[in-house]
Amino acid sequence: MKRALLSIVISIVFVFNVSSQVRKMALIIIDIQDFYFPGGQSALIDPEKAAVNASLLLERFRKDNLLVVHVRHNSESGGKINDIVRPLPSEKVVSKDEVNCFKNTDLHDFLKSKMTDTLVICGMQTHMCVEAATRAASDLGYYCILIHDACATKNLKYGEKTIKAEDVHLSTLSTLKNYSQIKSTNQFLKKE
Repeated sequence: MKRALLSIVISIVFVFNVSSQVRKMALIIIDIQDFYFPGGQSALIDPEKAAVNASLLLERFRKDNLLVVHVRHNSESGGKINDIVRPLPSEKVVSKDEVNCFKNTDLHDFLKSKMTDTLVICGMQTHMCVEAATRAASDLGYYCILIHDACATKNLKYGEKTIKAEDVHLSTLSTLKNYSQIKSTNQFLKKE
């Protein structure tokens, strides 16, 4: 009897330990909206490439029946989520007025209600909304994976100096490595 009881206790502990190590993941697609594409009011450098990579992530998450959240910045002009990552009716869409998608939205409560502990983050603009989301998510206790080639940004000006989009992107990634694991789309999808 003692041996059987000990065996049951060991089994329960083993199952608990294994299940507690399984991560509950969500894809967070940030602001892939029409105004960031060529002809839009705030066109980025190579947003199409980033959007295609985001769509590959989206395809995988849908195939694996994992949680997907689309984030959009409220805007009348060009504010529609781009068709390449168009949300399904069953997918959560968070509309925001702030740079940080957790501020004044129900995103954190929604993710917690789904027992989510890991966020795969991608979108527009690397140095603004993507960075804010990654830092906030990390501060809230999420394990973050940032997909660097599913993000895009633009040239910036500081005084008379122009900082190229690639440098803006890379410098942002260099600081975000302290808040997230950074991978390429292929690395995440295990194609490399």
